[in-house]
Formats: sequence, structure tokens, C-alpha cells
Amino acid sequence: MDALFLLLPISLLFVLGIGVAFWWAIFAGQFDDTRDAANAVLDDDDRTHTETP
Repeated sequence: MDALFLLLPISLLFVLGIGVAFWWAIFAGQFDDTRDAANAVLDDDDRTHTETP
């Protein structure tokens, strides 16, 4: 039972910290332009750029 008094506040602090980080990420614009990042992988040129003599 003593461990519960220690682990419950620690877990609540973790949940609060994760919530604050997620709140910051939303309002800082971290999720604004997800489509361009996904398309950048598809538009990548995988050919090697070696010069032939």
C-alpha cells in the first residue's frame, strides 16, 4: 500500500507532463503540414548521381 502512495503521484505527473507536451505541440504548429512531409518521401530521387566518362 505504501508503494501506491509513491507511484500514484509520479504517474499523475507523467500524465500531466505528456498532456502539456502534446498541448504545446498542437499550438506550436507541429501538426500543421503533415501531408508535405509524407509526400517528400515519395518524391525522393533514389537514383545515384555518378558521372560516366
